[in-house]
Amino acid sequence: MELLDSGAPDSSVQEALSRELAAIVGRFTPIDGEHPTAIPSLTFHRYSAPSKEESAFTKVALIFAAQGAKIVTAGNASYNYDTKHCLVTSVDMPVIGRVTQASPEKPYLCFAFEIDMRQVADIVASRDLPPPDEAPTGLGISLSKLSEDLLEAAYRLARLLDTPKHIPTLAPLIEQEILYRLLMSSQGMRLRHALVADSRAFKVSKAVEWIKGHYDAPMRIEELASHVNMSVSSLHQHFKDATALSPLQYQKRLRLLEARRLLIKRASDVGVVASAVGYDNLSQFHREYKRLFGAPPIQDAVRLRADSH
Repeated sequence: MELLDSGAPDSSVQEALSRELAAIVGRFTPIDGEHPTAIPSLTFHRYSAPSKEESAFTKVALIFAAQGAKIVTAGNASYNYDTKHCLVTSVDMPVIGRVTQASPEKPYLCFAFEIDMRQVADIVASRDLPPPDEAPTGLGISLSKLSEDLLEAAYRLARLLDTPKHIPTLAPLIEQEILYRLLMSSQGMRLRHALVADSRAFKVSKAVEWIKGHYDAPMRIEELASHVNMSVSSLHQHFKDATALSPLQYQKRLRLLEARRLLIKRASDVGVVASAVGYDNLSQFHREYKRLFGAPPIQDAVRLRADSH
C-alpha cells in the first residue's frame, strides 16, 4: 500500500489529533448529512448509523474519516478508509459509498477537502517540481495511510472554523501546505500527471470538464474526442480506465445525480426535472433513475428528505 510519509507516525499523537479533529467536525455537523463550511474547500459529513450503498460523485479531493469508517467502490475496486487511511481522487468520478462504522454515540465524521488543480499547478510551477516519471495506471482514485503531518495540517485548517476572522488570511496558507504535502507524496503522482499537457490524465480531465459543462445536451462522442485531441477509441479506453465509465455512461450518471439533487430540493414535477437534465423520454428517465437509486424518483426523494430530518 502506498504511504504518504515513509516515517512511522507516533500512533498516540495521531490518535489525539483524530479525536481533536472529530470534536471540531462534530460541533459543525449538528445533524446527519453533508455540511459545507465557512472554508469553501472544506466539507464535513456526519452519519449516526451505518448506511446502505448510495451513488454519488466525488470531486478531486482528499477524504478521510475523523471518526468511524466508510467503504467506497469505483468500478470493480473498493477502498476502505477511516481515521488512519485517506482517499485521494485525481478526477471527478462516480462512486458508490457505504458508511461501515457509525453509531449515535460515535457517529461517522468525514473530512473532505476539495483540491483546486489551479492551486496545484501554481505550487508545481513555483517549487519547480520535476515532472512525474510515469503515468499512473488504473482509476483516478487511490488509498494510502494518512500521515501525521497531513492530519495535523487538516486539523489546523478545521480549527480555523472556531475563529472565522482568521480564515481569509490563514486558510490559503494551510491549504497550500496540504496540497504541497500531497504533491510530495506518492499520492501526488496522479495530481502532478494531470497537469502534464497532452498526457492521458490531462486529456481525460479535459473531457470530464467538457461533459460537466454539456451534461444536459446530446453528446457527440466524435466532437468530444476532437475537443481533447484523441481518437474515439483512445478516448473511450482511457476515460473508462480513469473513471470506470464510458463518456456516455458518465454523462448519464451526472444527469441522474443532478435530477436527484433537484428532486430533493422539492421540485415535484418529475417531467420538468427530467427535461432540465437532458431527458426527452420520461419513461426512460424513470427506468434509469430507479435502476441507479433503487426507487422511482419521487419515492426516492421523499425518503432522502425524511432521512435528513
